Amino acid sequence: MMHRKRPGEAVSRRRTAITLAALSTCVLTVGLTGTASAAPRETHGTPRSTYVALGDSYTSGPLIPTQVDANCARSDHNYPSITARERHATSFTDVSCGGATTAEMWQAQGTNGPQLDSVKSGTDLVTVQIGGNDVGFGSIISTCAGLSAKDLAGNPCQQYYRAAGYDQLSLKILQTAPKVARVLREVHNKAPHARVVVVGYPDLLPDDGTGCYPDVPFAAKDFPYLRDTEKRLNLMLRAVALLNRADYVDTYGPTVGHDMCKAPADRWIEPLRPAAPAAPAHPNAKGEEVMAQALLKTLGRGAGHH
Repeated sequence: MMHRKRPGEAVSRRRTAITLAALSTCVLTVGLTGTASAAPRETHGTPRSTYVALGDSYTSGPLIPTQVDANCARSDHNYPSITARERHATSFTDVSCGGATTAEMWQAQGTNGPQLDSVKSGTDLVTVQIGGNDVGFGSIISTCAGLSAKDLAGNPCQQYYRAAGYDQLSLKILQTAPKVARVLREVHNKAPHARVVVVGYPDLLPDDGTGCYPDVPFAAKDFPYLRDTEKRLNLMLRAVALLNRADYVDTYGPTVGHDMCKAPADRWIEPLRPAAPAAPAHPNAKGEEVMAQALLKTLGRGAGHH
C-alpha cells in the first residue's frame, strides 16, 4: 500500500532540513572561530597533580591488558593511565566505563557509580571523552553492516539515515551537544579551579574515503559517509569545549593512516574481528598510547615533571 504524504509533511521535512543546516553552520562557525572561552592555563610551573578521567569505552580500553575493572572493561594501559604515569599524578581516579553515555555522568552503571561523583573541589585536571554512545556508535555500526549486502557498491546506510528527508545522524550529533555542555558545566561547578579537557575520537575509517570490505563490512560509498559523520561529532565536541571553558584534544589527526582498515601491524584501531587485544572498532594498546601522547602534548609534557 502506497503511503500518501499528509498535507504539510513535505514542508515539515524541508523545515527540519533547513534547521539542521543552520545549526550545523553555527557549530562549524564556533568550532573554527570560537576562542574567547579558552580554558585557564597552568601558571607558575605548578603541575596538575590531582587527575580524574571520565569517559566511555574509548577511554576505558576494553580487552587491552591489563583489565582492572571487569564491570567497565577498564585497562591500566588506557590513555588516562598512561597520562597519569607520565605526569606523576599524586592522585589519579579513572571512572571511565564501556557503554557510558552522558547520562552515566549522573547515574550508576553497574558497580560504577555516577562518574561525576569522582570530581571534587580540589581536583586539578579532568578529561572527558563522551558522546559517541549518545549518538549511537554501536547501533550505527551494526545497522550499516547489516545493510551493506543490499548494495555493496552504493550507500545503503546513508540512504537509510536520510530516508526522512534529513540526516538522522547529524541531528543526533546536534542533540548531543547540549548534553556534553551540561557535563562540562557540572565539572566546572564541582571543581572550579580544574583544567578541563575534552578528548575527541580517533580515526576509525580511512580518511581518504576508501573501503575495505569484507574486513570492515560496509558498502563502498558508506565509508566516506561514516567518516564524515565522525568528523561532525568531533567538530561538535570541539565547539562545545570552546563554549564551556575547556580545551580540546584532537585524536583524529594523529591516528590518520592507522584506521581499522589497515594491516594488523599498522593499525591502531581494531576492525570488527580484532587481531590484537581490543574491542571491535576500538583503539588497541598503541591507539591508547597515541591518544595519551596527544593529550600530553595539549597539557604540556613538562608540567608534570617539576
